[in-house]
Amino acid sequence: MIDWNTIDTVFLDMDGTLLDLHFDNYFWREYVPQVFAEANNLDFESAKNQLFPLFQKAEGTMEWYCVDYWSQELNLDIEKLKRDIKHLIQVHPFAIDFLVKLKSSSHRVVLLTNAHQKSLLLKMEITQLENHFDRMISTHEIGVPKENNTFWDKLQLLEQFDKNKTLLVDDSLSVLNSARDYGIKHIVAITAPDSKSEAKKIEDYIAIENFSEIMPV
Repeated sequence: MIDWNTIDTVFLDMDGTLLDLHFDNYFWREYVPQVFAEANNLDFESAKNQLFPLFQKAEGTMEWYCVDYWSQELNLDIEKLKRDIKHLIQVHPFAIDFLVKLKSSSHRVVLLTNAHQKSLLLKMEITQLENHFDRMISTHEIGVPKENNTFWDKLQLLEQFDKNKTLLVDDSLSVLNSARDYGIKHIVAITAPDSKSEAKKIEDYIAIENFSEIMPV
């Protein structure tokens, strides 16, 4: 599906792409509401009814991904809460094999994540994946998330790349659409970001459940 000889740079998303999104989904949908309920003398459903509109309002903004923002907004130590359930942080099947193959090639491999630096550090601490990348970039260094159409021009100032020779692998359709609009030629969608949920049907892009399907030779 991919002619690796035509690609110089590989941008890889983290949550849902290399790592199982179950950690993040469980954290925001279950664990944070549970702790918020206990801290505010609420039942679980009431906590979710308060929190979920706040989450939805923030989606697509830098605030949604910001550990410090939610710590202040909810009066909870979000970084500590993530560490409480760090055992749920898991690498997707074949992701490490894929990274090893890329590392032995001439491709430049860059982790490109919307995750806050504190989340990125925690996940690298648990997974030990950092040595597989030539560079790791959190969008918090840039100031706009990947789904924002201005992101890619801003990224060029940090990490120059030829859009015709770049591959992006991501699980977010809004990010994939943004990359396509910018002109990134090679785009792959992850259909099974959360191991506890059914795979999504994606028709507009090359779509894979795991990296075994696009392994470099």
